[in-house]
Amino acid sequence: MTENDKRIHELNTLKIIAEKLNEATDIKDMLNDVLKELLHVTDLSTGWVFLIDEKGHYKLAADHGLPAGLTWSQKKPMCEGGCWCVDRYQAGRLKKAINIISCKRIEEAIEHNWGETSGITHHATVPLRAGKENFGLLNVASPNKKQFTEGELALLESVAFQIGTAIKRIQLVEKARTHALIKERNRLAQDLHDSVNQLLFSIMLTARGTKEMTDQVEVKEMLTYMQELSQEALNEMKGLIWQLRPQGLEDGIATAIINYGNVLGLNISCDIEGVCRLPQYIEEELWRIGQEALNNCKKHAETTKVHVSLSKTDVHVKMTIEDDGIGFNYDENVAIPSLGLKGMKERVERLDGIFKLKSISGKGTNIEITIPLKKGDNND
Repeated sequence: MTENDKRIHELNTLKIIAEKLNEATDIKDMLNDVLKELLHVTDLSTGWVFLIDEKGHYKLAADHGLPAGLTWSQKKPMCEGGCWCVDRYQAGRLKKAINIISCKRIEEAIEHNWGETSGITHHATVPLRAGKENFGLLNVASPNKKQFTEGELALLESVAFQIGTAIKRIQLVEKARTHALIKERNRLAQDLHDSVNQLLFSIMLTARGTKEMTDQVEVKEMLTYMQELSQEALNEMKGLIWQLRPQGLEDGIATAIINYGNVLGLNISCDIEGVCRLPQYIEEELWRIGQEALNNCKKHAETTKVHVSLSKTDVHVKMTIEDDGIGFNYDENVAIPSLGLKGMKERVERLDGIFKLKSISGKGTNIEITIPLKKGDNND
């Protein structure tokens, strides 16, 4: 292949990758699609992407063509332990695409006899970044390939920069969608308050006034029933408005939960330790979790006493919600028994947190949520 042919091939590769990235709306799907396309157009066989957070924790976000030795035990070799490329990245010494002399994960797969490695011993690694922001690593390899040329590394660096830019774009879009959702919730809550809420209140007042204008017992009973239905609907509407726009969240998650408990007729006691402000995305999730937990207490616990504790350290936020109600027998080794509790767990796990549920019949229920803080969260 002539130099001109190589240049045309590189430009065509970048064009194909750019088209894939421009269509992407989900980071996980984007990484898998682009990785497959990159390997195809570069005639490489194997690749994987590590996303690495601000604290240096990494996760395998995409892979293609991994040999059996690296997919052993549900890809355990790729999800645990350290390696030279990740170590260099975490130490801030990986600034551009480089050749890794040998792969520690492959060496361990051979040492422990985890499976075939398909002749792969070395790989190239390149950081994913957009401007000064880093997101992780792109690694590529092929059987018996021990060296990548400067041209190959330059091409990988260009692709990695495009991927980093796409990750940043998707993150910004997701953030914009979140803000738009909150704005729409607030608008809907205001509309419900100004229209339906007022109509229900008017019906209740009209029924009360009409009762004073008649002496017929049956009519009075029906009007009383209308009053009761209107009051019940009004209470339900207040709860719905609270779910859409929690009053007091601007004063902190604890205030919002206490106020919502008051709306439900619950007696909330609260302990707070080390909490000033929390990032909006954490407050939003804690609020939704607390809201579901309090609704469960109201509907099922047969108690009005609920204790909430909230604490924050440099590394995590922890919230505990505990009642002294009737509880239920729960075994942590079996599936979570309700959609509401399952939804709480999913919200926590989306933030890489830990969800713990404890409940014993006759001895109440305890829900504990721990969410890790990212770099910069303590500055919010």
